[in-house]
Amino acid sequence: MSVRQREERLERRGSGETRPPADPAARFTEAMARLVSGVAVVSARRADGSPCGLLVSSVSSYSVAPPSVMLALARGSRTFRAMDARVGTPFGVHLLGSADEALAKVFAGRAEDKFAGVAWEWDEGRPRIAGVPVYLKCRAAAVFPHGDHVVLLGEVADCTLTDGAPLVYYRRRLDWRLA
Repeated sequence: MSVRQREERLERRGSGETRPPADPAARFTEAMARLVSGVAVVSARRADGSPCGLLVSSVSSYSVAPPSVMLALARGSRTFRAMDARVGTPFGVHLLGSADEALAKVFAGRAEDKFAGVAWEWDEGRPRIAGVPVYLKCRAAAVFPHGDHVVLLGEVADCTLTDGAPLVYYRRRLDWRLA
C-alpha cells in the first residue's frame, strides 16, 4: 500500500491523523516530533566563569567502554557558543524527571542567566543542578560539526542516580505521560 493510499484510508476511518506536509524538510521535522525522547539539561562554564545550560532532547548512550554519551547541540544557540565545546571541555548532563517540567522550561528559554533561582553548585568546573534523577559528569572526547548542529561525544567520569519517572518530549510537548 502506498503512503497516499494509507493516508486516504486513515482519513476515511476518521483516525484524527493529519496529512503530512508536502515539503520534505517539514515532513522530516514532523516525523522527528513523533520520536519519544528524554530531555536533559547540558551545562558548562562560560569563558567568563559563569554557568550556562540548555535543554536538549538528543542525548543517547554511546559507549560502555569508555562510558560515553552522544548529544547534538544547535550551532546557533547562545549556550553552545558560550560553552565553546571542544575536546577536553568539561560539561554536565542532567536527565530530567517528571517533576522537572518547570526546570526544563527555564533551560529551553532565552534568559541570560538560566541558573538564577535554580539550586546548583560547581562540580570541578561543571554546573551541577541539584535534585535531578540522573547527573552525568562529562568531558568532551570528540566534537563533530554536521549541518546546523554539532555532535558532541562526552566521556562520563561519574554518574549520580536516583529513582523517578522520566520527563519526555513528544509531539512538541514536555510531558511524562504519553497519553
